[in-house]
Amino acid sequence: MPGRKLHPLERVAEYTSRGWWSQDTMDALLRAQVARQPDRLAVVDPANKAALVGTEPRRLTWGELDASTNRLARVLLDLGAEPGDVVAVQLPNTVELVVAYLAAWRIGLIVTPFPVQFREHEIVALSELADAKFYLTSDRIGDRAHAAEFAGYNLPGVVLAHGADLPEGVLPADALMAAADGSTVEAHEADPNDCVTICWTSGTESTPKGVPRSHYDWLAICWATVEAPRLTEDDVLLNPFPMVNMAGINGMFLPWLRVGCILVQHHPFDLPTFLAQITAERATYTVAPPALLTLLLQRDELLAAADISSLKQIGSGSVPLAPPMVRGWQERHGIGIINFFGSNEGISLLTDPHDVPDPEQRARYFPRYGVPGYTWSSRVTEWTTVRLVDPATGDEVTEPGVPGELRLKGPTVFAGYLHGERLASPFDEQGYLRTGDVFVIAGDDGQFLEYVDRAKDLVIRGGMNIAPAELEGLIAAHPAVADVAVVGYPDEVLGERVCAVVVPREGRELDLAGLVEFLKDQRIASYKLPERLELRQALPRNPVGKVLKRSLREEINA
Repeated sequence: MPGRKLHPLERVAEYTSRGWWSQDTMDALLRAQVARQPDRLAVVDPANKAALVGTEPRRLTWGELDASTNRLARVLLDLGAEPGDVVAVQLPNTVELVVAYLAAWRIGLIVTPFPVQFREHEIVALSELADAKFYLTSDRIGDRAHAAEFAGYNLPGVVLAHGADLPEGVLPADALMAAADGSTVEAHEADPNDCVTICWTSGTESTPKGVPRSHYDWLAICWATVEAPRLTEDDVLLNPFPMVNMAGINGMFLPWLRVGCILVQHHPFDLPTFLAQITAERATYTVAPPALLTLLLQRDELLAAADISSLKQIGSGSVPLAPPMVRGWQERHGIGIINFFGSNEGISLLTDPHDVPDPEQRARYFPRYGVPGYTWSSRVTEWTTVRLVDPATGDEVTEPGVPGELRLKGPTVFAGYLHGERLASPFDEQGYLRTGDVFVIAGDDGQFLEYVDRAKDLVIRGGMNIAPAELEGLIAAHPAVADVAVVGYPDEVLGERVCAVVVPREGRELDLAGLVEFLKDQRIASYKLPERLELRQALPRNPVGKVLKRSLREEINA
């Protein structure tokens, strides 16, 4: 897969003829921004960078960013890098990570990014799968000596690291860049169908799978995250999501590159630092998980020292949004919440305040593309075809309220997994991506889709399907709940029963009877009520933040 064209020629011909794919490339977008505004601020380091990696925060103009990009590209070329080679990168959200992507793309390399939490087990196995030739990290990230760890992995290829405290066998990226010829590196003649990244699935249930992406599909996807928040060059984006997968790369990085605004990096997530950056940088758009947005509404004192008046919109998603949270931000702060739903394999759905001004609807529903009489403002909604399919029968679902697996097709969908010949195809017989996510048709005219849950996470109690995501959203609204996951546990009579695993708020108490009464007040069906409550100090999560429900189920079942 690396070094090869990703999409078949017939797809390229169709999507380019329709105007869905263009001849844009990553490096061409960067060069255009540099030519247009070389002296304007482009990218800002995390405010806590010194504590994170031991160096002071930097603020680079587009011209300075271009110069750093050239120097790293020159270093890689001098070390023998050739177009199609894979560079594995494990860096936090800093200027250096931005430069790593841009330098690799300037000379036709493929970036495979690793979350900073990955260790030898994941790095060695995934680097081998991606056939990495180069590795780039930092001497330390937080309290871990990453460069020393990489030196002990016996990786085939060249290891570079930023920082000064480097072990034998790890090349000093900073010194090499300082000594490199700073002249402009000749542009690599990229085909937009070339692979540019190999990201990795979250791996909540199995070994992560590689998701290759090209210029074509990444730059089609990013129109959704440009147009939903109506981004322009005057915006300031505050990015707290690691730039290792769809959320960080497409949610912030590529929209910044497309419109030429300011990108402010944040890592690791720290609420006081995050709020201080909103105030100091006058951020206009950011993204945040639903639990954090709910917490900030519940605790006014957390926002008391911050000035969030510059924020216009906030993106959120990954789990269903609570309508009171979306309404609260709109009514109390005048900030619209954009509801995103997608995956590394194919961004699919989004609901923004312009298309769906009602916060109740925006929290619950996504557009059902293609319904006569309804149009949506993002061009991606015109390019994407969706359908619901009964996973048991394979029949297409067309009636409201009937659960079906979401399947989609269009120019934002990936071409297939790395080494896909070893894996089951993610596409159905009509070429649609099987998402594994269950939705129902909703709205007066069937114009909406409402998320039910991941097909594999549904709890089936006495033949009745229970969506953990729905219950989690309701339970999260309880004043004593800081975090929650709902899973099923075996029952000899009913098959499964419902268990709520809750992280209580500090100083608050919660028992099963009190939780059930709270849910009864929400007037939900009685068969959905939890019959077991487990309290935890934290929920197990993978490096990109997803709850490891399989681990919870195994622990509870044991």
